Amino acid sequence: MIMNFKHTQSAHCESGVTVNLLAHQGLSLSEPMVFGIGSGIFFIHLPFVKLNGISATSYRIWPGGIFNRTMKLLGAEVVTKKFSSPHKSMEALDKLLEKNIPVGIMCSVYYLPYLPDAYRFHFNAHNIVIFGKEGDEYLVGDPVLHEVKRLHKDDLLKARYAKGFPQPSGKLYYIKSLPNKEVDLKNAIRRGLKRTSFLINRTPVGFIGVKAIGYLAKRLQNYPKTLGDRKSLLALGNLIRMQEEIGTGGGGFRFMYAAFLKESSKLIQNNELAKLSTEMTEIGDMWRDFAYNSAKIIKSRSSESNTFVEIGDKLALIGEREVDFFKRLGQVKII
Repeated sequence: MIMNFKHTQSAHCESGVTVNLLAHQGLSLSEPMVFGIGSGIFFIHLPFVKLNGISATSYRIWPGGIFNRTMKLLGAEVVTKKFSSPHKSMEALDKLLEKNIPVGIMCSVYYLPYLPDAYRFHFNAHNIVIFGKEGDEYLVGDPVLHEVKRLHKDDLLKARYAKGFPQPSGKLYYIKSLPNKEVDLKNAIRRGLKRTSFLINRTPVGFIGVKAIGYLAKRLQNYPKTLGDRKSLLALGNLIRMQEEIGTGGGGFRFMYAAFLKESSKLIQNNELAKLSTEMTEIGDMWRDFAYNSAKIIKSRSSESNTFVEIGDKLALIGEREVDFFKRLGQVKII
């Protein structure tokens, strides 16, 4: 069971899977466009949710959000399922492959042996495409890799039912059909911008949305006191790992959103979006500088309070820029 599926490498797993599944249906969209209309950019810091013992931070919308929102705005009919039974989940996957339907899978990167050891850690929200099977091996289009890979059924099963947060629970998803009429991309852009502005600006709690960056900055400055020397460095390291290694991270997501704004400005002839694209690129540079300076602190193993105060000030400045940016983004008029 091997279908004619074209795998293309991308910057981020979920937006990349979405692009490849759409292309298989005959609709070609760029990854930044999918990320933008899918309202992929976000920020959240959850002090009560632990990943490897450290508070979780995410620079993108929750898993599944990009795919679901993009498909809704494009008018696509999709199917998303989870399974309590591992056997039924694999059986359902095989039946879809027999029908020549490429399938998106949410899984853990830890159980994907084709990845280098450095990339295999307990992260359960990775997305891949399964588009064929030969014997006990599945053909995998992993968006972070250029080449198609093979994965034994036992490894795939482990990856689909990894323990931890979030639990993949055998999740699979696929496109059933696209609308016969031409996609109204301008309307999708307008609605995507509106929803992004609403989600990131108007959350009722301080640890979700753009204001959470300032919230994290204050917590970061107190890490040496609240966590101690060793754990404060671990927490900072985990923050940077979430930013730079999982998906495209803080800076990379900002650069991708800047590319979306630039592409949209040309499609709908809106100069305000072009200017905002330049600003978002600058913010992405600030995130990368923050990661670089944080890495220097971790390498030197310096957990002095003044060092964390300085790096917290840099993060607070990024937060101020993003609060101002997304406020003005929400005021852009698209006719």
